[in-house]
Amino acid sequence: MSFLRTVLNDSLIIHPPGFYIIGFETFPFISVYIIFLAFVYVVTVLFNSFLIYIIAFNRCLHTPKFLAVINLAVIDVILNTSTIPSMIKTFLLKDNFVPFNLCLVQMFVYYMFGTLESYALAILAYDRLIAICLPLHHNSFNTLRSMTCVVSLSWVYVLSLNTYATGIMTRLSFCNSVKVFSFFCDYAPVFRLACNDYTLQWSVASTASMVNLMGPFTCILLSYFSILVTVFRMKSVSSGIKALTTCIEHLILVAVFYIPIFSIFLVGLFVGSINPDQRVLSLSLASCLPPCINPIVYSLKTKEIKTRALALVRKNKIGT
Repeated sequence: MSFLRTVLNDSLIIHPPGFYIIGFETFPFISVYIIFLAFVYVVTVLFNSFLIYIIAFNRCLHTPKFLAVINLAVIDVILNTSTIPSMIKTFLLKDNFVPFNLCLVQMFVYYMFGTLESYALAILAYDRLIAICLPLHHNSFNTLRSMTCVVSLSWVYVLSLNTYATGIMTRLSFCNSVKVFSFFCDYAPVFRLACNDYTLQWSVASTASMVNLMGPFTCILLSYFSILVTVFRMKSVSSGIKALTTCIEHLILVAVFYIPIFSIFLVGLFVGSINPDQRVLSLSLASCLPPCINPIVYSLKTKEIKTRALALVRKNKIGT
């Protein structure tokens, strides 16, 4: 394998032609799992596209809440597209080689939209907070314009962060192994292959992981604490229950996204070494399932979307 050599700050930087993705080496049911992932991907694309269509073509759903829902749906589609097709290709063609630049692109897209998923859930919590805690000022505080600004700021911040994080990967030299033990071009498994100092990359990865997971999660917890305080102060029990029921779909999404991630972190922290295949399997499930489940939850649990979806189905039946 011929390595590409460049000079950076008078230092020789060696970039390999690419990396070999080594995942599920001893996993006995890989064919079944790949079929399952293909099903997950189809459901992700179809349900999220349907959700986007329903919201985009119903003017009465052009509200801040459903703008945040569309934001989450777009993120979900791109997030699963960044990993599942490449995993299926690797299995079908028995080709696990990823060119160096394409590896960086996959790394950038995955972490950008994985991070945006976390912020999208926090934005939905903000919407619920304003709707329940400040109902009289909802139309002035939470407008389409303000929601567009919040969503845009999250995209600009995450884009800038991931551009920097991916850019500094080009400063690393890879002169030994090019085998990445993950299900895609994962950030940490790649920089650990470097034969020069990767302290900067490690610092950026660890800091960004803590900030981009714990920051939005803390905002979600604070939002629901404020919501519960407001609900308990309501004179009518039925009004409080009605307010809480509007949060059910969002709480399910938060649980589906954060519980697997925190579980993997805690297992790694207290158990120590984990079987590589089990680690890759857990990470891939934690990554791929939320984008598939999110649109199903919103379609089934949100009255406005369910009503318009059923109306669209009836209309198509009558047309047929």
